[in-house]
Amino acid sequence: MAAIEDDDVSVILEEQREEIMAAKTLAQDHDLAFNLQMQEALAVSRAAHTSSPTLDFTAGEPEEGDGFDYTSLILEDIARVDQERRDREVGVQEMKRLKVDLDRRIHDQRFAKEIMNIPDADWSKDGDYFQKPYSLGASSSVVKVPPFSAIGFESFRVYCKGLVSEEMIGETRVTVGGVGVAICDSTDNLIWEVAKVLGADESKSPEIAELEAILRGLDEALTFDLGRVTFFIDDFKLFNYVTGRVEPRQSAVATLVNKVALLQKKFSYCQPSLLTRNDVKFVFKLARDAIVSQIKWPEETSKGKTFKETCVICYEGITVDKMFSVDGCFHRFCFSCMKQHVEVKLLGGKTATCPSDGCKSEVKMDCCAKFLDPKLVEVMIQRKKEGSINVSDKVYCPYPKCSELMAKAEVFEYTKQFFVATEQSPARKCMKCGLFFCMQCKVPWHYKDTCEDFSKSKRYQNAGDGMLKSLAQSKRWRQCIRCNNMVELAFGCYHITCRCGYEFCYTCGAEWKNKKATCACPIWNERNIIRETNVNRR
Repeated sequence: MAAIEDDDVSVILEEQREEIMAAKTLAQDHDLAFNLQMQEALAVSRAAHTSSPTLDFTAGEPEEGDGFDYTSLILEDIARVDQERRDREVGVQEMKRLKVDLDRRIHDQRFAKEIMNIPDADWSKDGDYFQKPYSLGASSSVVKVPPFSAIGFESFRVYCKGLVSEEMIGETRVTVGGVGVAICDSTDNLIWEVAKVLGADESKSPEIAELEAILRGLDEALTFDLGRVTFFIDDFKLFNYVTGRVEPRQSAVATLVNKVALLQKKFSYCQPSLLTRNDVKFVFKLARDAIVSQIKWPEETSKGKTFKETCVICYEGITVDKMFSVDGCFHRFCFSCMKQHVEVKLLGGKTATCPSDGCKSEVKMDCCAKFLDPKLVEVMIQRKKEGSINVSDKVYCPYPKCSELMAKAEVFEYTKQFFVATEQSPARKCMKCGLFFCMQCKVPWHYKDTCEDFSKSKRYQNAGDGMLKSLAQSKRWRQCIRCNNMVELAFGCYHITCRCGYEFCYTCGAEWKNKKATCACPIWNERNIIRETNVNRR
């Protein structure tokens, strides 16, 4: 049967609407004539029986609204079909507009490359006349895709991610799924993104959800008439399925893999590529958003309509603006539960990870300002920074009001921007306060003195590092020659292992190699081995 044009459908719907309205008017006229006749008959009957008791004939009269109005129902169906047709037309025109915009972008990028390859001499001579306008053909109010579109010859990237998760809706635990799809050009500029909710059959397993995401991504690519695509997967097992290296055992998975293979044949080029989880984080979020849309419910409050979802830790219904999403996995928990979880981890000296069972995504401290005290967040960020820098590479600004922690390499590169002789001088510029200091003496910069002269002066003895060394000599502490950490032997043997890993003799400072001393000093003193441990103290 030949396809019916949209204009013909519109005419047919309008004719049906007119016919039904005419029939409805005629039926109303018939009902009115019948009611008039009944009223005349009742009036004659009352006149003939005036002596008899008055009878209530109105009880049997039909009242407006007693019967079912089929006409209105049919008219509503026609209006719905007509609206769906209009929405479909708008969708088709919008998709054509997006295709034209994409084709124009490709045209402009190619034209820019051609301009970059033109020699300067030719450009100065003929540059004003060099042009390559983008043309759509004949002008029309309807958007038309160019007949010789560049879309089919350009390479595109399709990122896909499917998720299945156990969530709480009120007091009910349910399994829900969602997919995220993003289509980008060859330089990863976003063109189109989709977040879709999966049905019950599609959410049976993570593998099925992942394959549904790939199918949706390839379908969207075909909608744009893309010819060359690379679709990305972050699951190695699924990658082996799609590439044919491993055959799936489940029939449902095998069916979906075959569908993917059939869709691949519709492109001039279509191959999978394996990526890490971090490289598909943005589509991971789209899939997670699709899941969240299924587990939240509306609720009327004094401030108006709001949405709530259930925290899987405390099982309380929490407004969505009081839910925290863990960066990386996007699992969601309420602020109260996350606050307790993170504080317990921090007090134990550990890095906080996602509370979800089996999830190892790290909770970033700079994101915790929503529910933690800002001072605590600042302290923990500083502690994390300290842990990320090797002990021997740490540099602290000696100014008391600053004390910024820096790494030797980064402060060296920073100082090179302001001081030419950085490689020959121990002078460094603080990256926070901007003041110069001596990295060797660990004091504010001594402009007129060398480090040797300054170390002999009274100013050094009164400075923080000088006072520390003076105290160390009086207390007979030993300084690690690798990281300059000061060590005090409270009890135990003379074999010291510094926190930086360097091993040495506490008596003379000689290095220990392969767990053996390189000096002739005694290994212990009887008065110091009452206990079995030694203490390193800064």
